[in-house]
Amino acid sequence: MLKKLIVGIAIIFLSSISSHAEEKPALISFKVMTLETAQKLAQATLDNCRERGYQVAVSVVDRFGSLQVTLRDRFAGGHTPETARRKAWTAVSFRSDTLTLSEETKAGTAASGVRLIQNALMIGGGVPVESGGSVVGALGVSGAPGGVRDDECARFGIESIADLLEF
Repeated sequence: MLKKLIVGIAIIFLSSISSHAEEKPALISFKVMTLETAQKLAQATLDNCRERGYQVAVSVVDRFGSLQVTLRDRFAGGHTPETARRKAWTAVSFRSDTLTLSEETKAGTAASGVRLIQNALMIGGGVPVESGGSVVGALGVSGAPGGVRDDECARFGIESIADLLEF
């Protein structure tokens, strides 16, 4: 009888260990934008800004904040490529658009300290790119007259490739 009890406890113990191991895989999978998708996004955004009469730079980063593409229109200011990159990096890092972050992190707010994070830039124009409920990258625009217009260009660019982001 004692042997049967010990064997039963061992079976329960071993089955509980294997079920816990299955719940937490050692590896995960995720989606990222291809270079071709990032290029289409950047070009569509730049084209839309041009149609509005804005000379801008556009940057696309992957889900980890690494730069994939930067385009700079011929008359865009010299600071715009780096500003666009930082806006995109900020949007993907904080999983939020930088126009919203610019309001939420103003001086005197509880979150104002995040403005001190290196490379973070809380100015409108950085927008996360999502697919299937996951952030797959971000887009940054710099050079339109103000962050609101940079944000509008970015959102138009993302909308223009929405069919490529569905899965």
